[in-house]
Amino acid sequence: MFLMGCSQCSTREHYVSGKDTTSSKSYTIEVFAENLTIPWSIVFTDAKRMLFVERNGTLREIAGGTLNPKPLHVFPDASQNGEAGLMGLALDPSYTTNKFIYISYAYQKDDNMFVRVVRYTDETTSITDQKIILDNILAASNHAGCRLRFGPDDKLYITTGDATERKLAQDINSLSGKILRINADGSVPSDNPYPGNPVWTYGHRNPQGIDWYPGTSILYSTEHGPSTFDGKGGGDEVNIIEKGKNYGWPVVSHDESQPGMESPVLEFTPAIAPASGMFYRSDSIPLFKDNFFFGCLRGNGMMRVIVDPTNPKKVLSHELMADVDFGRIREIAEGPDGAIYFSTSNKDGRGSPRKGDDKIYRIRRK
Repeated sequence: MFLMGCSQCSTREHYVSGKDTTSSKSYTIEVFAENLTIPWSIVFTDAKRMLFVERNGTLREIAGGTLNPKPLHVFPDASQNGEAGLMGLALDPSYTTNKFIYISYAYQKDDNMFVRVVRYTDETTSITDQKIILDNILAASNHAGCRLRFGPDDKLYITTGDATERKLAQDINSLSGKILRINADGSVPSDNPYPGNPVWTYGHRNPQGIDWYPGTSILYSTEHGPSTFDGKGGGDEVNIIEKGKNYGWPVVSHDESQPGMESPVLEFTPAIAPASGMFYRSDSIPLFKDNFFFGCLRGNGMMRVIVDPTNPKKVLSHELMADVDFGRIREIAEGPDGAIYFSTSNKDGRGSPRKGDDKIYRIRRK
């Protein structure tokens, strides 16, 4: 096994190219679950239980390594138009005591699509006590976000797409094309940049991955660049997200820059379609400690980003994992066992399904 530099990428940082930085003896990749339908987000409620959502509107469970054939919950109003559907999934920071889980999904209302974020109580065999946390986030079938993740500050961060209405990304009174930050109950934190407003940052096209460098408040995000109908192709991004800042879309993209607008730390042209984001925290696979990973819906791979431990805002290199060639990759999550779990998205209408797709794979130490 080896890692290879992405020869089709233009970046703002130098990356290692053609250098064997891993050992095939250090880990193995295996199928963890199969015959799934576009798994989008993964969380672990304990050491033996995984929850995940499928884009077609089902919340599923794998307990003790066995897939429960019956969904824990079905969302009949989850839209299945384009790339939208059941998307974000997160556990409350106090899940062990309150059993709260948070889910985001797109739905149709009249002629428009919206995203809502809903909280439930996990009853193990079902979910109950629905509470809408945030609603009426204007979306579109191809730009709906929506990643949920709690930060080290115990606030809920929500990524949203620009609803294919580019101007909304620059409008701080719109929830579209943003990274939002709210309290767990849906209220707006008093230290948000705009009083009474969930907006944390703006100028985003369609971010779908967020995570914090371990032990810090440094937030990384991944974002889809233009798809020719709204700009020249490519321009996928990795950004460092900071309170109240403007990330440029649609005024600037690719390697363009403008005063008052943030530039990405990595930019990819042609597109690789970054669909997730996770820092690996475990010591189980030492090679990957504190690395940032995200799935690529294009390019059939997983990107590994190596960050400078002495300056976590600096990217040292990035490499496409050459042995992860299972089609379109969406989610990446770290398990309590120290393994890395990732899902395919080959049945989403844009991929080429393989036998047993879609699947969740596991990367574990040998």
